[in-house]
Amino acid sequence: MSLKAMILTGYGINCDYETKYACELAGFDSSRVHLNDLLDNPSMLNDFGFLVFPGGFTFGDDLGSGVAFAAKIKFSISKDGKRLYDTLMEFNRRGKLILGICNGFQILVRLGVIPACNNRYGVQQATLAPNMSGYFIDRWVYLKVEKKSPNVFTRGLTLIRLPVRHGEGRFVPLNEHILQKVEDDGHVSLRYADENGTPTERFPYNPNGSVNSIAGITDTTGRIFGLMPHPEAAVSLYQYPDWTRKKISESEYGDGFKIFENAFSYLK
Repeated sequence: MSLKAMILTGYGINCDYETKYACELAGFDSSRVHLNDLLDNPSMLNDFGFLVFPGGFTFGDDLGSGVAFAAKIKFSISKDGKRLYDTLMEFNRRGKLILGICNGFQILVRLGVIPACNNRYGVQQATLAPNMSGYFIDRWVYLKVEKKSPNVFTRGLTLIRLPVRHGEGRFVPLNEHILQKVEDDGHVSLRYADENGTPTERFPYNPNGSVNSIAGITDTTGRIFGLMPHPEAAVSLYQYPDWTRKKISESEYGDGFKIFENAFSYLK
C-alpha cells in the first residue's frame, strides 16, 4: 500500500499547507494537488494511499458549505470518460483512506460517502447546517472518541482536544431513521464533550448545536472519516493556547497528530 498522501487544493481550500505538514510529520510522502489536475489525470490517484479534503471555504460557500465542490467531483467527467466520483469510490474499495476536515467533511457528507448508512454511497443522508449561535465560531473543544466506531483514524484515543473554526458545522441527519442507523451501526466517531469527557449539547462545549453532540462520523469500513474540528491545527503541543501550562513529558505532539499517525500506521 502506498504511503503517499494527496492533499487536494484549489477553489478556496486554505488549510492545505498545514495538512500537508501534518501528513509529513506522521511519515507520509505528501503532495498538494489541485482538483483540476486530478480531473485531467484521475489515474494519478492510484499512486496514493491517503486522500485528504482539507478545510477552507470552497467556492466561498456561496451555495452552501461544500455544495459546489462536491458537485464538481460528483458530476465532472474526466478524460477517461469516468466521473471523478467513481474514481474516488474505486480508491476506497481498494482499502485506501479518505479524510475530510471541516469544509472537507461538508464535502464528503454532500457527496454521500459518509455516513453511507446501509452502504448507500452517493446518497446524502445528513448535512452540516449553520451554527445554532448564528455566527462563526473559533475555539478549542473537547471530543470524546466512540470506542465502538470502526474508525481507523481514532484508534487508541479516548478524549482529545482540537480547535474548531466554522460557521456551518451543526450535524443534522436527514431524519430520525438515519439518526438511529448512525448511532446503532457505529458511524459516530467523535462527540463534543466537556472536560470530563461527558458528551453534551450545551454551548460552548458543543459549539454549533450538533444533534447528539456529533462532531465526526465514518462509513462502515472506518476508512472514510469526516470531522469538523481541525486535527492539522493541533499536531504540536505549542499550537495549544495553554501550552505554557502543560508539562512536557514523553511527547511534544498534540492530539491531532495521532489521527495522522494512525492513518500512516494503518497503511504501513
